Amino acid sequence: MGQEVEKREFSRDDRTRYRHKVRRCLDAFARMLQESRFDFERPMTGLEIELNLVNNQTEPAMRNEEVLNAIADPDFVTELGQFNIEINVQPRELSGGGITKFEEQVRASLNAAETKARTKGAHMVMVGILPTLRATDLTRETLSANPRYALLNDQIFTARGEDMHISIEGTERLEVTCDSIAPESACTSSQLHLQVSPAQFSAYWNAAQAIAGVQLALAANSPFLFGQNLWQETRVPLFEQATDTRPDELKAQGVRPRVWFGERWITSVFDLFEENVRLYPALLPIVDEEDPFEALEAGKIPSLAELRLHNGTIYRWNRPVYDVVSGTPHLRVENRVLPAGPTVADMLANAAFYFGVVRMLAEAERPIWSQMSFSAAEENFHLGARQGLEAQLYWPGVGFVPAAELVLRRLLPMAYEGLDRWGVHPDERDRLLGIIQDRCLTGRNGATWQVSEVARIEERDNADRYTALKRMLNLYITHMHSNKPVHTWPVE
Repeated sequence: MGQEVEKREFSRDDRTRYRHKVRRCLDAFARMLQESRFDFERPMTGLEIELNLVNNQTEPAMRNEEVLNAIADPDFVTELGQFNIEINVQPRELSGGGITKFEEQVRASLNAAETKARTKGAHMVMVGILPTLRATDLTRETLSANPRYALLNDQIFTARGEDMHISIEGTERLEVTCDSIAPESACTSSQLHLQVSPAQFSAYWNAAQAIAGVQLALAANSPFLFGQNLWQETRVPLFEQATDTRPDELKAQGVRPRVWFGERWITSVFDLFEENVRLYPALLPIVDEEDPFEALEAGKIPSLAELRLHNGTIYRWNRPVYDVVSGTPHLRVENRVLPAGPTVADMLANAAFYFGVVRMLAEAERPIWSQMSFSAAEENFHLGARQGLEAQLYWPGVGFVPAAELVLRRLLPMAYEGLDRWGVHPDERDRLLGIIQDRCLTGRNGATWQVSEVARIEERDNADRYTALKRMLNLYITHMHSNKPVHTWPVE
């Protein structure tokens, strides 16, 4: 959904033309796969981080346009809510100090951007859900000015035909009704991109799905929404509900949601794009002039604009990406599971764990997806989101085991070997995976720290919940800037 679109109305003819064109793109994509036209000799990795803006009182600052103008860096772009921005980090290889260069680049860019944001009365916060958000902060009026967000909002609610009811039951309970997709803007993530060959894609996507629940358990950082303590990673149920185009009757009929874990292991990247076209009506039926087959016949690489736009309105937690860079197409697995924060060091540790484990699972002689059902992977996903490091997750050969124990006993050794295969320097490997190990040993991630700190402030100071959240967030921001991993943050 990063591309620019204009505010407009869509006719029945628009939708008919789009259906024809997106299927033509799918056929062209199938031909490209058969002809092996993709770049994968030097696999690149990428990183995107969504950020929240707050004012001096740690309340959401609806100033992303002013802040982006002040930052004046093309790596920083708008996001759904006026209190959101995103940084797109330059892709690079993992070998040759790549992970350290990622960390250095992100820290330098964020520090420079923070300095400029302060001139507009705003500060940047890396956290899965901004704890000080209130329901009144998330309305149609607080969507970013870019027309694509209003257009997407209108199309989702036209499809629903009614207001959206969000219901999340966790440690506490939340029930709220909203008339826009603005609650989705509460979800801020760190997204990992991994370029793979067409032949390897299914193995890497299946592997990413298999460990998604573990990723959430390790990295949970979103326990509060509208003042309520809900799931350890409340982003998951919130995102699933805030972009749902289905009224209750379609849910009862088994119509798939647009935020989707999936329902089966795949054998080809084509499976995912074919599902997109077969199962989902268009939200934004915008037709490009290019004919993909004419482009292929002329020796050019087609943009497949309709296929890509359609893919961008289906929010898989591990999303397939087709892209063209410098005239050469490639495929990526986009891992969208992780929340932003708490620190750059924590996010790079999460990335190192993911890249290491996913490589080992993808290259294993006996694939993990031949040993566990897809429904078990999906159950792990929601258990990890709900319970964090305390979740009991299923893993072949050990049954149900606490997430921290599963990581320490089975997956962390894989991550070490996987990073070696990527050519990551041992010092980088040991430092970042050491953060994962210590997070498991202490039982402390961003979510557990936030919950503990709020409880301490409420009890010590007899503070109400919102006051405690603001004080906690002030401490969080101080620790975030230290770049010391969250498991080392003090808890009294």
